Amino acid sequence: MTFQVGIFGSRRLMPLVALTAGVALWQPLAAMAAQSTVSLVVATTPGTGPDILARAIGQQLMSRFGTTAVVDNRPGASGNIGADHVARSRPDGSTLLVAATTFATNAAVNRALPYDPIKDFEPIALLGTGTLGLAVPASFPAETLKEFVEKARARPGSINYASPGNGTPQHLAMELFKQEAGIDLFHIPFKGAGGAVNDLAGGHVSAMIVPLHTIQPLVNGGKVKVLAVMSAQRAPSMPEVPTFRESGYERVQVDVWYGLLAPKGTPQATVDKLNKEVNEVLKSEEVTASLAKQGIHPEGGKPGRMADVLALEVKRWPPVVRAANITAD
Repeated sequence: MTFQVGIFGSRRLMPLVALTAGVALWQPLAAMAAQSTVSLVVATTPGTGPDILARAIGQQLMSRFGTTAVVDNRPGASGNIGADHVARSRPDGSTLLVAATTFATNAAVNRALPYDPIKDFEPIALLGTGTLGLAVPASFPAETLKEFVEKARARPGSINYASPGNGTPQHLAMELFKQEAGIDLFHIPFKGAGGAVNDLAGGHVSAMIVPLHTIQPLVNGGKVKVLAVMSAQRAPSMPEVPTFRESGYERVQVDVWYGLLAPKGTPQATVDKLNKEVNEVLKSEEVTASLAKQGIHPEGGKPGRMADVLALEVKRWPPVVRAANITAD
């Protein structure tokens, strides 16, 4: 039997390793054992968070199941190509989706998706989370979130902020903060995070919601500063930076998250088996270390935990999108 790990993006299949031990672990799942491949589909290009996470987990699953793993990148249409491929696949455990935050935000921004993120998928596990923060150039005349809000209120629309594009999680997170704080900021969408972060560091834009691990080198180099983080607790990498909740914005808690999903109708025995094995993989020191380099904290838990996260995310973003009149690029 061959095991394939797939990722949203290009359709290139990338063999990882072929092993033979432990096939018996997989055989109790007759439906899965009958398949020649099992694909983990990721809707982004190689080198992104979901891609790296899928490869790390795929390698560990290979060693546990004694199979060959392949990463299948299917990028395009903001991740919708990969997600739709999985939604239309046979519900036998042979095709899985490594989803990210955009899986839920897309449902709010794109009103005509070819799939339903709740009805067409079976949650398997919450794989990991990452921390977002409000970053500004080092020269920006505010040292706290309170001072930032005061300046924004004093001159509505005078402070701009960057994002990787319309409808991205960073864009929606800032709009949520704007609505909660009652401030007006001017949005500058970029075509990707790289250019936005570069302009932030150069002082050409005034603010940005960005993953901490992305901005950490610029913080260390004195180019930017982080005024607050959007996680429930302070980030271990920046313990001196308060949370939005500490500053009085209870609803401004937004994480980058990654989850594993299967097509709707996948047998419960298959879901439970995958959940058990993925939870074990997430405890691996090798996986933990690999994800830490990307600013991802391993999570795990029962399938219901992933279901709860997805339900919350799908529900929370449409009102933000409507209030800000956000449309997809």
